[in-house]
Amino acid sequence: MSAESGIATFRDSDGLWEKYRVEDVATPEAFDANPELVLDFYNHRRRQLLEVSPNEGHIGLVELEKDFDVKIITQNVDNLHERAGSSYVLHLHGELMKVCPVNDKNTTYEVSPDNPDIHLGDKAPNGAQLRPFIVWFGEAVPMIEPAAKIIGEADIVAVIGTSLNVYPAAGLLHYVKNGKPIFLIDPKEVNTYRQDIHSIQMGASEGVKELTKLLQALK
Repeated sequence: MSAESGIATFRDSDGLWEKYRVEDVATPEAFDANPELVLDFYNHRRRQLLEVSPNEGHIGLVELEKDFDVKIITQNVDNLHERAGSSYVLHLHGELMKVCPVNDKNTTYEVSPDNPDIHLGDKAPNGAQLRPFIVWFGEAVPMIEPAAKIIGEADIVAVIGTSLNVYPAAGLLHYVKNGKPIFLIDPKEVNTYRQDIHSIQMGASEGVKELTKLLQALK
């Protein structure tokens, strides 16, 4: 969803996982072993985020709110949906511009855009080291149940820019009610176990425009 804004993806050939090992920067064990490396990785991600803007895909989803009750469930940790103006955004994998104490992931603090870096020794009011408010590999995804409820109640589901390889998020399609239309927007061919998906093989911006046309025809 955010690739067209200039946010580095993880799974493409030039993505972040080509430059960093998951085990080194995105697991609790990595943070325990080398917290400075992990903090620096996310400091770079924050600085990058502050340099980019929402793309036409983000803005197109905001425009859909004029005619539809749009609820966004995102695997992305950036805040581009919010900056575009979306009314409801549920983050499955955390939020880049927030941090939390290592011993309390239910308490979060906003990171200042003017000073986005978090360092070893930066502590929460309870005295604990701050860490990125990110759901790392091997950690529970606390928002998966609210997301499943939203999907189960949806009349229309659109999946944008995901490989459908990351679980439990990919499993959310199991909760779509029978007969409800599913649209999948991605410039690449995505293999899925569902046979009832309408594929829109485009990037996010053009794909959301095409989705808008199709949804207007359904009204």
